[in-house]
Amino acid sequence: MQRVYLTPYGVGLGHASRLLILAENMKRPGIEFRFSSSGEARNYIASQGFECEKVPPVEFMWGRDGEFSVMSNINKIPQWLVNLPIQVNKEIKYMRKFNPHIIISDSRLSPLFAARILNLPKILIINQIKLLLTPRLQEFKAGRFFETCNGELMGGVWNMSDRILIPDLPPPYTISEGTINSVKSIRSKLDYVGFVTPRAKITKNSLSKAKEVLQIDSTKPLIFVHISGPMGTRIPIIMKLIEIFKKQPSLQFVFSEGKSNGEVGPRKISSNMWYFEWCPYKDEIFFLSDVIIMRGGHTAISQAIQYGKPIISIPIVSHGEQLANSSKIERLGIGKAIDSETMNQTVLIDALNELICDNSYEDRILNLMKISNKLDGIQNIKDIVLSYV
Repeated sequence: MQRVYLTPYGVGLGHASRLLILAENMKRPGIEFRFSSSGEARNYIASQGFECEKVPPVEFMWGRDGEFSVMSNINKIPQWLVNLPIQVNKEIKYMRKFNPHIIISDSRLSPLFAARILNLPKILIINQIKLLLTPRLQEFKAGRFFETCNGELMGGVWNMSDRILIPDLPPPYTISEGTINSVKSIRSKLDYVGFVTPRAKITKNSLSKAKEVLQIDSTKPLIFVHISGPMGTRIPIIMKLIEIFKKQPSLQFVFSEGKSNGEVGPRKISSNMWYFEWCPYKDEIFFLSDVIIMRGGHTAISQAIQYGKPIISIPIVSHGEQLANSSKIERLGIGKAIDSETMNQTVLIDALNELICDNSYEDRILNLMKISNKLDGIQNIKDIVLSYV
């Protein structure tokens, strides 16, 4: 029996989703899988039928309005320093018990430390090598110096991996280039494997079912408000958007909260809006939509590109990675980035009208979709992992 141990970061569902997709695609007689994670991700993994060990969280803190809270995270540092060695010790215990042939970490350090201590092969999947400061802090020379030092330090730590796989497109199309390209210490190990999101299997029947359930009017543009990310950041932005869009009868909106254990039935909240806690028709709605509204998370952006849909990105306040991803969307000309603190009805409706009416956005994202389709990230990672087991 060949054993694969998968360890995604526990905040949000993007990291867990990537490794779940990989595990599902690697299923075959003679291979056994075991996960370890924390928080919402662990519950989601367990709900998909995989055994998942529990580790204490080392997670960022978020403010009341869903913003990245600098002071709260500074105050959390002592707890992180306590929890990280606890995580490493637990991972050593779990690995000795499971006796894996390969460790796959998605953006987590403790499994890499544990695997190194036990002399086990280890692969890292990551789209954020270094911590990015906010644009305001980047204006200061000291801030830029700290960011560079942090990047090289983190790069040196991540470099303990045998392979570093970037689930993104190669330059110059890399969405996460702001957190990766400037780190010199890891360049020799980087491998851009392509997006790790599933190729959707959409049928005429599934599309008809989604249209029927949601009473979609084919004469009106459909906007999918796909809000993912850390749990505390989702509801505040969703409530703002509902308030802004409820008086736009010329448009249709489907909201998805991304709550892993939420209700799967839609709730009609106005004449032109449907709301899902957990959307079972996500692929179909991606396919049918004219524009996707999202945060700046890497996985959600990957999905929009693979469906060829223009993007409105509303990154979490002070979240360096999401701000950088959203900026790249604008530079690629495939969408608009909007500041959640200053956004209002005029800004959002103008952005939607521009993306719907200006065909150049669709042309550019369809070109990027073709580039993306040539790189099968799931198959590429699968081949690498199977070379170990």
